[in-house]
Amino acid sequence: MALILAVDTSAKPVSCALVRNGQVISSFYSNTGLTHSQTLMPMIENVLRIADVTVNQLDAIAVNAGPGSFTGVRIGVSAVKGLAFTSDIPCISISTLECMAENTTATADSVVCCVMDARCQQVYSALFGLDETGNRVRLWEDEAQSVVDLKNKLKNFGKTIILVGDGSEMCYNALKDEISGLVLAPPSSRYQNAAATAVIAERRLALGETIASEDLLPVYLRLPQAERELNNRLAQK
Repeated sequence: MALILAVDTSAKPVSCALVRNGQVISSFYSNTGLTHSQTLMPMIENVLRIADVTVNQLDAIAVNAGPGSFTGVRIGVSAVKGLAFTSDIPCISISTLECMAENTTATADSVVCCVMDARCQQVYSALFGLDETGNRVRLWEDEAQSVVDLKNKLKNFGKTIILVGDGSEMCYNALKDEISGLVLAPPSSRYQNAAATAVIAERRLALGETIASEDLLPVYLRLPQAERELNNRLAQK
């Protein structure tokens, strides 16, 4: 009976969830605007307390390790590393974009395009569809690209494209006149949530796809803005 705690701090909302055998038994979600450093640890404590579970009982702890907000991702990964290290619990690193796809069901005639706003007319994106047996498969890896490059990759895809993520509305408005079959997912299934992270993590745990807490790292698809600006200044010299 796998028992998994999952955390998401990759964007403005913060959430955590506890899953046992595919069933969410306790979860919290907040989009109040408070910093994740204020809300995450009390949220985790409450999720465990309500379910009458201690950290030592967990089989694994999962986190959306990126892409996303640089500060947010660091907070989530650091919290999970600390919890896991203390009790020697395996960790599971989940892509934020894959977590989004978990909430939306593709069909044989559609794909799910996950997009996060990376600012400066760029997005983090990934594409998911179904294989011949009806299982979800990744069609391209997580990447940072311009909205124009995303358009060029999608415009001749030939299937309904369901947009999810906090960059989905921006992309839909920018691309709907140029890409046929573009669909904006409803808000209820558009964003990442730790409950989906935990469900994915449970499948990974069954396959033995875990890492030690010291090996858990944030996943950045591009350098933070401060580093990019520094590199630009150095290049100009």
